[in-house]
Amino acid sequence: MKLSGGNGRSVGTTARPPRLKGVPALTRGIAVLRLLGRREEPLGVNAVARELNLIPSTCLHILRVLVAEGLVAFDSDSKRYSLDAGVLGLARGYLARPSFPSLVQVGLDDLARRHGVAAIGVRVLGLQHATVVAVSRSEAPIRLHIDVGRRFPALISAMGRCVAALSGRPMAELEARFRQLRWDNAPTLRDWRRQVQEASERGYGVDDGHYIGGVTSVAAPVLDAGGRMTHAVGIMAVSDQVRRAGLARLAADVREVAETVAARLRSRDSAA
Repeated sequence: MKLSGGNGRSVGTTARPPRLKGVPALTRGIAVLRLLGRREEPLGVNAVARELNLIPSTCLHILRVLVAEGLVAFDSDSKRYSLDAGVLGLARGYLARPSFPSLVQVGLDDLARRHGVAAIGVRVLGLQHATVVAVSRSEAPIRLHIDVGRRFPALISAMGRCVAALSGRPMAELEARFRQLRWDNAPTLRDWRRQVQEASERGYGVDDGHYIGGVTSVAAPVLDAGGRMTHAVGIMAVSDQVRRAGLARLAADVREVAETVAARLRSRDSAA
């Protein structure tokens, strides 16, 4: 079955997203919040500046603004910064409505339980990166550990084949981005092109040990009403385990979850 958008358009004709003009101050502020969110211990201004390659005085100004907005807390004794409760206010509106993480969780739990795999829900942000927003782990003796909040390049792994197939971008641009990706066992450009085409035709992408050696991933896109890929549903497991379970069966179940969640999200948005 050919992968197509929610309005019936086939892959390759999806509307190209607008190019955004950079806002350096905002980008740096977001980077500071993400860094503090990843760290269990508070950080001093010099540590933040060093991690993000910022001028310390610029970093201090950003931190002071974030403190004033209640997003970051400052400990006057240790002179260190950490996330503050204000970030919860930003998330309140997202969490209050039926969101992708809440809608996909039941399907992920079912995939993990029935197939003994790690199942993930991913938020896709263009061609730049994707973020894991929901996870279900299996009870299999050998299991993969994936955390909510993990970010990775959007064109990597099984999901990346779907992103490329639905991007509507020229192949030359996709190939340039492909060359910048880091794999355990990189596919050739010719093989990657073929796999993107297969994702278009089948409605799901597969990565067999390229992104992470010995691990197979399968992913299916979640499309909005305009046919844009906003999220993905995927599974990851030891490659031998996937072969025993049957790739076609796993892929069909992953697609079913993705399509069910996509329909619920479109229903939610149309009712808003």
